Amino acid sequence: MPEFDKDLRSIQQARRMVLSAWEAQKTWGFVTQAEVDRVCEAMAEAAYGAAERLGRLAAEETGFGVPEHKKIKNQFASKAVWDSIKDVKTVGIIKRDDQLKLYQIAWPMGVIAALTPSTNPTSTVMNKILMAVKARNAIVIAPHPSAVNCCVATAELMNKAAVAAGAPEGLIHCMSEISLPGTDELLSHRYTALILATGGGEMVRVAHSKGKPAYGVGPGNVPVYVDRSADLEKAARYIVGSKAFDFSLICATEQSVVADRPIAGRLKELMIAQGAYWVSPVEAEALRSILFFPNGVIDASSVGKSPQFLAAKAGFQVPDSARILVADLNSVGKEEPLSREKLTPVLGFYTADGWEAGCDRCLDLINFGGLGHSLIIHATNEEIIYAFGLEKPVFRIGVNTMGTLGMIGYTTGITPSLTLGSGGVGGAITGDNVNVHHLYNVKRMAFEISDPPEEAFQPGNVPAGSIQAPDYEALENLVRVTVQEILNTK
Repeated sequence: MPEFDKDLRSIQQARRMVLSAWEAQKTWGFVTQAEVDRVCEAMAEAAYGAAERLGRLAAEETGFGVPEHKKIKNQFASKAVWDSIKDVKTVGIIKRDDQLKLYQIAWPMGVIAALTPSTNPTSTVMNKILMAVKARNAIVIAPHPSAVNCCVATAELMNKAAVAAGAPEGLIHCMSEISLPGTDELLSHRYTALILATGGGEMVRVAHSKGKPAYGVGPGNVPVYVDRSADLEKAARYIVGSKAFDFSLICATEQSVVADRPIAGRLKELMIAQGAYWVSPVEAEALRSILFFPNGVIDASSVGKSPQFLAAKAGFQVPDSARILVADLNSVGKEEPLSREKLTPVLGFYTADGWEAGCDRCLDLINFGGLGHSLIIHATNEEIIYAFGLEKPVFRIGVNTMGTLGMIGYTTGITPSLTLGSGGVGGAITGDNVNVHHLYNVKRMAFEISDPPEEAFQPGNVPAGSIQAPDYEALENLVRVTVQEILNTK
């Protein structure tokens, strides 16, 4: 079938879905808090119940990751996300200050266009639908082309639960005809009020170029510094487990270890005991060639694959017990591809002599593709912990936790979300974990609490000679000239 037919179908589907969502939102925007919560709870329960099936479907369709780990992400994106927002008021007066006589009123955005990635497809769809509908918006999802079926299945499941619980038809949509012109139509449509983009850097740049309010996320080249004061057994277990989780598909996963020199050898031993396989220099060079193209772009055929698959593709073998592959590195930048973000279980390993040197190395990694995102530190020395937290240009600093699960809010007090903002330094509008509070506007109703000054009611006097004072002589001359011109024309 000609490509232009596909483009036209995609454009038409985007238009039809946005119009349908717009009509539904006009009703949904005026429902009660009880109705909103009943619908969202029904969707969360339906998604949670299908977590295993949808996780398996995502892994099978994309070829990325581990089905059991995707189940965990789906459970998180449904139950944990809902638990974190279920008591949030999104209807009517949401905050009142009787002393200032100031009242805040929630107001929905309208139709949200949501771009979702192939790495965490079903969980991101669950997350975004719950947040959008809780804030009384409609949503149209444009999935990654390699994850269409699992995203459509997730959206249809949640839409069915929503309608059964009282939501209007048309509130939730997911495109199945995917093309660049179709996605552009979705993002540019006059009824699209907000863009919520999770995915690669180019996708986020496109989202920000449409002249619409947009939340986007940047890449996460996350370093993990392990200090000499750290609990090394815990650090080794967490780093290997986090990097191996779903084959490193969450953007907050550790990408490079920076180990304090006195403990680097022992940390390496403990990581090996946890299933880390240290590659030789020759094997590391082979990995560079299969993970990235010469221009530095990641090769999608290696994303989210097992260590055994990667090794075989690179021309060597690793034992079945290998959970991640680790390469010793000495430099950061374009000349060292393995210092980039790696959406696969390959980890860089640096040594640094002291926490100051470790701090500098972490900054190198953050500046090379991770600005604004996340950093992990394993230490018990509080001075060092706070120094890292205060000085690093990232908006999530995980302390003695897993990057993968800690930064999305699974194992920490950070707001649960799978859309992690990278702030202004990372090219995003917020450094928060994007949540329901980002998806509604707030009206302020303010009563008078103090009298205006009396001078505000007095007539003003324009000083003579000021630019606002009338120039009667000039006005007289203008009238004289005008009258003469009229007489001359007769």
